[in-house]
Amino acid sequence: MATHGARGRSGGRPTLEEVAARAGVGRGTVSRVINGSPRVSDATRAAVEAAVAELGYVPNTAARALAANRTDAIALVVPEPETRFFAEPYFSDMLKGVGAELSDTEMQLLLIFAGSDKERRRLAQYLAAHRVDGVLLVSVHADDPLPDLLAQLEIPAVISGPRSAAETLTSVDSDNYGGARSAVEHLVAHGRTRIAHITGRLDVYGAQRRVDGYRDALRDVGVGSGVDEQLIEPGDFTEEGGRRAMEALLARCPDLDAVFAGSDVTAAGARQALREVGRRIPDDVALVGYDDSAIARHMDPPLTSVRQPIEEMGRRMIDLLLTEIADRRPAVSRGLERRQVVLATELVERASS
Repeated sequence: MATHGARGRSGGRPTLEEVAARAGVGRGTVSRVINGSPRVSDATRAAVEAAVAELGYVPNTAARALAANRTDAIALVVPEPETRFFAEPYFSDMLKGVGAELSDTEMQLLLIFAGSDKERRRLAQYLAAHRVDGVLLVSVHADDPLPDLLAQLEIPAVISGPRSAAETLTSVDSDNYGGARSAVEHLVAHGRTRIAHITGRLDVYGAQRRVDGYRDALRDVGVGSGVDEQLIEPGDFTEEGGRRAMEALLARCPDLDAVFAGSDVTAAGARQALREVGRRIPDDVALVGYDDSAIARHMDPPLTSVRQPIEEMGRRMIDLLLTEIADRRPAVSRGLERRQVVLATELVERASS
């Protein structure tokens, strides 16, 4: 009886034909078992798996991919500068979820930055050559041409959050609207009446939905005279943007008593500006962030924040993308209804509010 790891008859690496002969089945049956096809009986599958183990057969994944016109590679495309990717926990958490879901597959993950025009042109050429089987797009702006390019090239793609309510590509997002409402309702419940909002980049649909949730929550709870547009200041999800926005709000509305920031990083910048003018958190101004990243837990005082399940978003994105790759065509080409997965958020209360 052959031992595990035995060499083939040629003395080299065992072949598919030798596995078929050992299992007493045809070469095509072995291929179906290795590729996970359901069109094989349990007894046959067991025989093939035993032969694979006895001979120590290792599938030639490169040859399989070439024969199937696949690359066994997925690109995670970030249309942002590298500095922002490494500065914001959102991206590392997303990458962690994506990597965890891919760990049990033979797919390789390529991380590609496309924050400049030069990088975008190079990426377009790379994608046009069909060097990846699918693409994950993270942090997509409303005017970003990359999603439309992927649709034109018929490359399966999933994006982290739709570009608009009319998105045509498959997307995975958190409940930005509900998360913003929970932040405002929390602040109102704690007696705050002049609640400001530092937005994220407003060419990002998720940031727009957070503004919608903020406005609707204030209208529904009936605090003061409703929404005061002077209390809304555009931000860009960065720490420096949060600091600048907070300075503008303080100059315009010095009587504000709470701030809902578009991200934890933004909240960190807002905290800096508040401290520079002697405002105490939460005594004078309550502060709530968004993401519930490590930054929120390590701030002084610890930051109340809306938790969005970023790692789970990455996992779901991969799951949906692998399904589209298995179909070999993107959803828009199949004429299927677009899939927009929205995951629940949760307010995590800490000492800042």
